[in-house]
Amino acid sequence: VSMGTVFQIPWTFFDEQSIWPEDGIHLLNNMNFKTAAMALSDHSVPINDPEVMSEEKLAIILGTEGDGLVSDTIANCDYTIRIPMSHGVDSLNVAAASAVAFWQLGFVK
Repeated sequence: VSMGTVFQIPWTFFDEQSIWPEDGIHLLNNMNFKTAAMALSDHSVPINDPEVMSEEKLAIILGTEGDGLVSDTIANCDYTIRIPMSHGVDSLNVAAASAVAFWQLGFVK
């Protein structure tokens, strides 16, 4: 989160005492968020999927650069989304991917 948007985009992290993904996703669901894992899989939908775009409260789940998200996290999310890319590019670093996701899904206006 940059200094320019730190107060505009809600974000969080879970400490070492939380069990991820069970505790974290359960907490988000209790707050009426749908969850979207950003990951490449056979079940990923494009980030501009109409159903994803229509969610009122959507938590974007981002993984680490290199390893991405673990399979349990992806399986526990409501959606798995991907950024369509061309020319053989299969991924972006987490900062670039989050910027694209926030722009596409309307978090940055």
